[in-house]
Amino acid sequence: MKVLIVDDHAVVRHGLKTALESHGFQVVAEAASINQARAFIAQTNPDALIVDINLPDGSGFDLVSWSRKISPTIAIVVLALNDGKDYVRAAKLAGANAFIVKNAPLSDVLAALEFALSSPHSFSSKNIYPSGIDSGLSSREIDVLQSINLGLSNTAIATNLYISVSTVKTHVSSILRKLNADNRVQALSIARDRGLLV
Repeated sequence: MKVLIVDDHAVVRHGLKTALESHGFQVVAEAASINQARAFIAQTNPDALIVDINLPDGSGFDLVSWSRKISPTIAIVVLALNDGKDYVRAAKLAGANAFIVKNAPLSDVLAALEFALSSPHSFSSKNIYPSGIDSGLSSREIDVLQSINLGLSNTAIATNLYISVSTVKTHVSSILRKLNADNRVQALSIARDRGLLV
């Protein structure tokens, strides 16, 4: 089985690659960004993806939903530092098969990957009852929230996420409403308090 690892930390990629190869998986490529991952997916046609959510050029949720549109059967395991309800639900809605927190043992990652490969239309997470408040944010709204946290303008967010500026504004309004915030600064503060931003 061919696996593509997407994580911006070389140490994490190396650890995953070593573990996967020792269990008979073939790691066809390692990507440090969404753009790299898209190129490698086109080149290598992997059977599975292991995707970090926090990437330098956007959110891993964006890559998950893009990959799912291309292949209904590709196995997708999401890795995240955050175990909040919003993240688990967003991973499922984006089209992932499994959600694993980064501090989980490698055996959990391997089990999640094997589950995803055998059940490409199912979703699994040990975080069925995760910590934190569920704000009801969608995966795209989390993408936008993380972009705001990076200090990006609406125009830059639109360019990065391949959506229109008016769509960005709609997402921002929805984020403010769901977090009960009056402005972006307050929204970021509330999001940090709830563990939505690392």
